[in-house]
Amino acid sequence: MEIQMYSRNLEITPRLQEYVEKKVSKLIRYLPYITEVRVDLAVENTRAANQRQVAQLTIRTPRVILRAEERAGDLFAAIDAALDKMRRQIRRYKTRRQDRWQRWAETEMEMGSEGEEIPVEEEAPVGKIVRVKRFEMVPMSPEEAIEQMELLGHQFFVFLNAEEGNINVLYRRDDGNYGLIVPETR
Repeated sequence: MEIQMYSRNLEITPRLQEYVEKKVSKLIRYLPYITEVRVDLAVENTRAANQRQVAQLTIRTPRVILRAEERAGDLFAAIDAALDKMRRQIRRYKTRRQDRWQRWAETEMEMGSEGEEIPVEEEAPVGKIVRVKRFEMVPMSPEEAIEQMELLGHQFFVFLNAEEGNINVLYRRDDGNYGLIVPETR
């Protein structure tokens, strides 16, 4: 497990680095196949003094990315709170994983082989691109993409479908179900 530490508006002291490494290395007990942990520590100028210290943890495994961020008046307290939040996310990931696969399999059997078509409307671009985000695409099944999207708390998720070998977009519908966009080339 590789631990990367980054800071913004503060200096990482040896004591702080040792504390973070000791605490983060214990996460391997809960999720044994962690490949990388990124720890971002920052001091921000906010009105509330108890919200200035920020600790963000990002865990990467071969199949999932988990992220937790907490704020506190003390940096060590923010780190501890972020680690507690991460442990809860790991527990939720491990317990929900099997439940989601079972529910998804049942839904697939009820729907049959044909899925719901998604209408696509073209609109003129309203704004401009202000951020470009690049990320590594790991092949995964739609069930795994649902898990990943839920763990990140996003409304949509772009992934490389391991079953079909192409890029798909998964999104949450207003009715609580999920939609899957499967692009086809002509």
